[in-house]
Amino acid sequence: MAKQNVSEQFVDILVRAGVKRMYGVVGDSLNPVVDAIRRHRGIDWIQVRHEETAAFAAGAEAQVTGALAACAGSCGPGNLHLINGLYDAHRSMAPVLALASHIPSGEIGLGYFQETHPELLFQECSHYNEMISNPEQMPRLLQTAIQHAIGRGGVSVVTMPGDIAARPAPEKSIEHALVTSRPTVRPGDEEIEKLRRMVDGAKRVTLFCGSGTAGAHAEVMEFAERVKAPVGHALRGKEWIQYDNPYDVGMSGLLGYGAAYEATHECDLLILLGTDFPYNAFLPSDVKIVQVDVRPEHLGRRSKLDLAVWGDVRETLRCLTPQVRARSDRKFLDRMLKKHADALEGVVKAYTRKVEKHVPIHPEYVASVLDELADDDAVFTVDTGMCNVWAARYLSPNGRRRVIGSFSHGSMANALPQAIGAQFTDRDRQVVSMSGDGGFTMLMGDFLTLVQYDLPVKVVLFNNSSLGMVELEMLVAGLPSFGTANRNPDFAAVARAAGAYGVRVEKPKQLEGALKDAFRHKGPALVDVVTDPNALSIPPKISAEMVTGFALSASKIVLDGGVGRMVQMARSNLRNVPRP
Repeated sequence: MAKQNVSEQFVDILVRAGVKRMYGVVGDSLNPVVDAIRRHRGIDWIQVRHEETAAFAAGAEAQVTGALAACAGSCGPGNLHLINGLYDAHRSMAPVLALASHIPSGEIGLGYFQETHPELLFQECSHYNEMISNPEQMPRLLQTAIQHAIGRGGVSVVTMPGDIAARPAPEKSIEHALVTSRPTVRPGDEEIEKLRRMVDGAKRVTLFCGSGTAGAHAEVMEFAERVKAPVGHALRGKEWIQYDNPYDVGMSGLLGYGAAYEATHECDLLILLGTDFPYNAFLPSDVKIVQVDVRPEHLGRRSKLDLAVWGDVRETLRCLTPQVRARSDRKFLDRMLKKHADALEGVVKAYTRKVEKHVPIHPEYVASVLDELADDDAVFTVDTGMCNVWAARYLSPNGRRRVIGSFSHGSMANALPQAIGAQFTDRDRQVVSMSGDGGFTMLMGDFLTLVQYDLPVKVVLFNNSSLGMVELEMLVAGLPSFGTANRNPDFAAVARAAGAYGVRVEKPKQLEGALKDAFRHKGPALVDVVTDPNALSIPPKISAEMVTGFALSASKIVLDGGVGRMVQMARSNLRNVPRP
């Protein structure tokens, strides 16, 4: 039996850690590893057209599965292209192992062709970032990197020179049991007791939830019922907390809607649950604030805290809820629910145009129809920019759907690459990329990856021929729009030329049929929807704070015409919540 080389041993360890595929672009120093993958039955090499796509795809796969995913780049420029996608994965707490292959070990530091210093370049977007300098070191270093990525939730980068990758592996290497899942973190009894006293001593409690409430929906609802608390959420908390929520008061932040802002400012105790909400201007400064987070480094970095609780949201609420005093007074909750319903109703009443007849097509209408037609377990990937607005307002979560975007890093061009990673996890699950024309064209080459692997991703292209969010930012800041116009082709024709299904939609009456046909198509499909670039209007009064944001609520942002199914949900909550 031939002796293993370092690359083969490297791949064996990845497979043992649960990695199913590695995304990347093959080349020079990476060739020994890719060849080892070619010969291993337990892992696939996924050839993309740009390494940034590889990192975004790996990050999305990790978010969908919760398991370790992997990507790779060849030496110098190849692995440099990974950085943007790795930043996004790291800030999304997605466990990703990135292999940065390197120039020959004997040439490092001598200005060799394509020389960079990956151990410095990736430092800020990783928990662990080290270089393998000899074959004996590789197994322990790789295993340590894997455990950092999984245990801390984020990116680990392993740099390996191509010559070391091709060397014989040591016969007796140290391989130990790998960490493949994260434990729950329970706060101490003292912190639980402090939190209990604060809750029992408060008259008006509001919960504000982020992505850390994933898996804790039932516990949040039970606690909200016990203390009669309105429940708001950040954008990343929407998919986990908005559905089946009779206490919902909407979303706060730059894309906020409803009464979440009011609920967080009119309470006397605000409890932040699993959120690293980045917009401190939207948080109150004159109420008591408690933050519960599994990452201690997140505690207190957005606002002054009266109590910091290091713990998993689900486990914390399981410990806390039975100990707090049950309440019957719903005055604050009912007042916030009414404000929320009124805010959403106000948006609908302000809408006068017949959206289903408007040309160019309103993007709100596209998002609303898409929400109705998409599967109940669809995965939506959402481009940064105006697509974030439409997803935040119109996609209806139900506990089975997923919504993935660059919500913390805010990169353009994320939706298509993330759709690739999401679709590879399950070819039978519907994956929809909500792409803007700016983001789509930035990494448009990887539409060919869909065709090459016959991935049935459905790209719904919101084509307003502009960088719409940037235009809005300029307008709010009092600047004329400049450098934001896109001269676009017929993207449907481009898709057909590439070998995919493509259809162009210019009139609202064509939209539903086009989406249904694309969804029925068994391979990749693109629906190029020509949308109104002026759909998002600016409120008549603009405060200084809006220069760096858009509004405090949806009614101020002015989203003409309904907000998906949220209006009906708000009405139902007012009717159905039991009265004392």
